Amino acid sequence: MPYIHAGRTRRWLHILALAAALLAGMLATTVASAQQFINVLTGGTSGVYYPLGVALSQVYGRVIPGAKTSVQATKASVENLNLLQTGRGEVAFTLGDSLSDAWKGDAESGFKAPLNRLRGLAAIYPNYLQIVASAESGIRSLADLKGKRISVGAPKSGTELNARAILKAAGLSYADFSKVEYLPFGESVELMKNRQLDVTLQSAGLGVASIRDLATAVKINVVAIPPEVVARVGDPAYQAAAIPANTYEGQGADVPTASIANFLATHECVAADTAYLMAKGLFENLDQLTAAHAAAKAIRRENAVRGMPLPLHPGAERYYREAGLIR
Repeated sequence: MPYIHAGRTRRWLHILALAAALLAGMLATTVASAQQFINVLTGGTSGVYYPLGVALSQVYGRVIPGAKTSVQATKASVENLNLLQTGRGEVAFTLGDSLSDAWKGDAESGFKAPLNRLRGLAAIYPNYLQIVASAESGIRSLADLKGKRISVGAPKSGTELNARAILKAAGLSYADFSKVEYLPFGESVELMKNRQLDVTLQSAGLGVASIRDLATAVKINVVAIPPEVVARVGDPAYQAAAIPANTYEGQGADVPTASIANFLATHECVAADTAYLMAKGLFENLDQLTAAHAAAKAIRRENAVRGMPLPLHPGAERYYREAGLIR
């Protein structure tokens, strides 16, 4: 009898081990099937979108169950929105005017047809149009730009679209410059350091790394964009603003400029629960974004749906209704 009992015990232990292995395999399969890939589309590595995107991906990796996050450096707004439309990203940083143009399908802005799969996630912080010249170029005003060498951002990027709009409002065109380069922020700054460019126009959050780098290498002038020029743009996305004194080394006074709201966008194929957690995770972890870049200090939950130029994702809308921002 003891031998028979021991045999039965071994058989039961074997059956239990097989059952445990089967259960573990089923759980692993369930977890794998629940895994979500969240690619965060940003901008150039020397801008503001990229460090904030890295911080946001870390937040999403922590608060969204099964999330596998990644961060992609891009040419920013226009490229990001076209990538979202084709499902090659789940969340993207973008300027408000680019987002509006994408929803309408403005071909001149880089959108051959309306990007109707896009959905809004949140309004975040404002970009400031920052026209920065080397002091030795003699550029102190918009009128001084004529005949100079300028970089206006990557072709049909959000920055370059902003450059076209503000220069047109100032009565200038690219033909008025001796040289026009279409370069990301970091490359523009390197050319200025090497005296191959006179001025760079960058649409970014305050304290952008590229301009801070430039200001520590050469003496700069931050060129004013007067309120009347901003008004002549004729687009409500452009608002008169100021770059506060001492934002950059050698900038001793406030400088008038234009600001444009930034947004986070997603697309309709992102699950509602995921978009809900994207919006919630953003606003419940602003300290982590602020640690990545000071521009995030301007992000406010009460402004999350302000000026949104396209429909909200239903998941984000649910979060804002719970927060009392939408009735």
